[in-house]
Amino acid sequence: MNILPPTINHLLDIWLNEDVGRGDLTQTAISNDIVNAHWISKQEGVFCGGDIVKTLYKRLDQNVKVDLKKKDGENFKIGEKILELQGPVSVLLAGERTSLNLAMHLSGIATKTQSLVFELKGTGVRLADTRKTTPGLRQLEKYAVRCGGGLNHRLGLDDAAMLKENHIAWGKGINHSIKCLRESIPWTTKIIVEAETKSQAKEAVMSGADGVLLDEMTPVEIVHLVPHLRKLAAQISKEIVIEASGIDPLEIKNYASTGVDIISSSAPITKSTWIDFSMRFNSNTIN
Repeated sequence: MNILPPTINHLLDIWLNEDVGRGDLTQTAISNDIVNAHWISKQEGVFCGGDIVKTLYKRLDQNVKVDLKKKDGENFKIGEKILELQGPVSVLLAGERTSLNLAMHLSGIATKTQSLVFELKGTGVRLADTRKTTPGLRQLEKYAVRCGGGLNHRLGLDDAAMLKENHIAWGKGINHSIKCLRESIPWTTKIIVEAETKSQAKEAVMSGADGVLLDEMTPVEIVHLVPHLRKLAAQISKEIVIEASGIDPLEIKNYASTGVDIISSSAPITKSTWIDFSMRFNSNTIN
């Protein structure tokens, strides 16, 4: 599966230029032999970023070889070899920091996601991300969530029509808003309503929303509300996806037992920490 967005080459060039600038000033102090190097893990986790590393080094030198020892989505232990590299010393050093930064960040997200997904094991509830992402990195960060076993929510505002708190506050009500949307969006587009109260959730279902996001409600509130929403949806022969959001990740198990279909959280991205990798050069040279 090709996960890299069409703009990735342009982005990689910008990121490489940010680090390399007008040239590595230490280059004159090193040889330009063809050498072998490898990445080693200093923590355990879930790897993500292999395709990024390969593409990045190809931007620097088409002859650089990247041999992935861990595929995206695979777990690794402390001290395990993640990948091997072969190429000119100057090229491997030029791409070192940028490639490591990206892979460590994405692997951190995949690792955090997996830990939360593990809490949902056996419940049938899926974990989804949000649009709280780093500008310029959204597609990659959301890919990292998938590598950790999570589910992607909207990639952007053009993926689904979602009526949030401010839409409802500045509109003419949920029912009116949904009618307007049905007249203007493609028939394939889903409509989701973010409900902060029980009455908003019920109105969303009766107005034909495809999904209802129960925002910042307690597990007790949700467990009593879900059956009513299912009943209302059945009355109008409508399938509905019920989602809990704005949750405390420490309470994710409690939310999973409420009967919702999805739990969405920014935590896989915003609460993740980078995984520590290091690049080490082998002592032998190729020429």
